[in-house]
Amino acid sequence: MGKGRFRLLSFTTLIIIGFLAPFADGVALADFLHPFDPGVRRDTAGAGGPLPELGAAEQAFFAAAKTVFEEIDSVSGTIPGEAGVGLGPRFNMNGCAGCHAFPATGGSSPPLNPQVSIATLDGARNAVPPFIVANGPVREVRFVRKADGTPEGGVHDLFVITGRKDASGCSIAQPDFAAQVNNNNAIFRIPTPTFGAGLVENVSDTGLQAAVATQSALASSLGISSEFNRSGNDGMIARFGWKAQNKSLLIFAGEAYNVEQGVTNEAFTNEREDDPDCQFNGSPEDGTNLTPAATGSSPAAAFSSDIVNFAAFMRLSDAPTPAPPTASTTNGFRIFQNIGCQACHIVSQTTAKSRFTGQSEVTFQPFSDFALHAMGALGDGISQGNASGREFRSAPLWGVGQRIFFLHDGRTSNLIAAIEQHASTGSEANTVIRNFNALSPTNQQDLINFLRSL
Repeated sequence: MGKGRFRLLSFTTLIIIGFLAPFADGVALADFLHPFDPGVRRDTAGAGGPLPELGAAEQAFFAAAKTVFEEIDSVSGTIPGEAGVGLGPRFNMNGCAGCHAFPATGGSSPPLNPQVSIATLDGARNAVPPFIVANGPVREVRFVRKADGTPEGGVHDLFVITGRKDASGCSIAQPDFAAQVNNNNAIFRIPTPTFGAGLVENVSDTGLQAAVATQSALASSLGISSEFNRSGNDGMIARFGWKAQNKSLLIFAGEAYNVEQGVTNEAFTNEREDDPDCQFNGSPEDGTNLTPAATGSSPAAAFSSDIVNFAAFMRLSDAPTPAPPTASTTNGFRIFQNIGCQACHIVSQTTAKSRFTGQSEVTFQPFSDFALHAMGALGDGISQGNASGREFRSAPLWGVGQRIFFLHDGRTSNLIAAIEQHASTGSEANTVIRNFNALSPTNQQDLINFLRSL
């Protein structure tokens, strides 16, 4: 038996050697194989901790703010284990860390979608929409058009507090998601990771523009143009969210708290649901703690509102740590640059002066220009600020090696599929994707390995 196996292996090996003999001048066996996505890196999560060099008070603020970020909300904070106040009346999740969970608190969708179980938690009577599945991404849904056909674009929360044991008397219903999906009027978004967000926030507008300028000749040759989304009031560059629609982390936190969890706060003070039978708390439900019960190790966190703590956690969070380089990933980085990926996914940015210890004029590698680009068929028809329905912000690629779901709606877990779907009529990425497809399988694999190392 053993000898038979050896003979078969030897015969197969001889066939392969014979087939490759005409190509022996430097062509690798991998050049005859299809590249594949090796999947999520299995090493320890290289993210979730504080920025390096922070002082003791800053580290304490980060740790306390992380605890607040991980807090679970109920309607009035009366359910054990759900001490946060203000859930609903409509919501997508009951805590920030439910959505921003993988590979560590502050990341993106976890392997198992918590929205499935949250639908009926504490007696709630929600049906789970068909686009929410146990092994799929956390999602929010937006409707593209109103009933009269005019543009809409707002978030329609998946769940309601009707039936919950802490929401007696509330009887509002979920939207008819099936009808909206059937009418091609529903688009989806998944959570964006927040690691290293404070570094991004502290790049000056001039710095972002200068980084884009360094790639202008390459971008022009590839048919790529860069446009920043800007605040409608002061004209400054916005940079957070799928369409770079949020200018600062505090605005990002306040909006998400109100829209995703239904919690009114000092940035977004009004309930999104008008039914008085479903309003159980005074507004804003989250506010500055004038008399905190205990200050703990961080008085700053104890006195601050939840949204200030959320912003502090994101602002003081360190960037994802890439895997050590290998020969394959080193070549992959070279390929990344050669085919033009960095025209949009600019490798490095540099912070301005910062009030936080050790964060002034720090160069970091987010792999994004934080600008908007036309993405053809990937466009979702939703306009936000001066981002059109066909545009998205270049997604930062740091941490992509430990990300499960890709593209704005989480439609794929395969990195190669995500790359290929950048190409379509009207997409600025078409030339780069043609360059990718023209690579040998070996170089394609090295590029994928590089991305999975980030």
